[in-house]
Amino acid sequence: MQERGDNQTIRAHLLISGRVQGVFYRTSTQDKARSLGLSGWVCNLPDGRVEIIVQGRPEDVQELIVWAHSGPPLAIVDEVDVTWEEPLAGEIGFRVR
Repeated sequence: MQERGDNQTIRAHLLISGRVQGVFYRTSTQDKARSLGLSGWVCNLPDGRVEIIVQGRPEDVQELIVWAHSGPPLAIVDEVDVTWEEPLAGEIGFRVR
């Protein structure tokens, strides 16, 4: 039996494009991330995309990434670009920037 490695922390950088501004994407992301116990932030970009930095347990980060492909009910997500980063020690909470 293989250990799950629940103490492992991963960090992802997401860029979401489509109709993702003005549809409560940031607030919904914050609610979802907090419900999963994740840390990081979400912000709107000038080009119309939403940027998310998220950190936490692998299965929780993956759940947020899956959620990001649909987002809140009014969003129309065209693409989610995910890159992986090194986790930051001491990051707590998830905020809207």
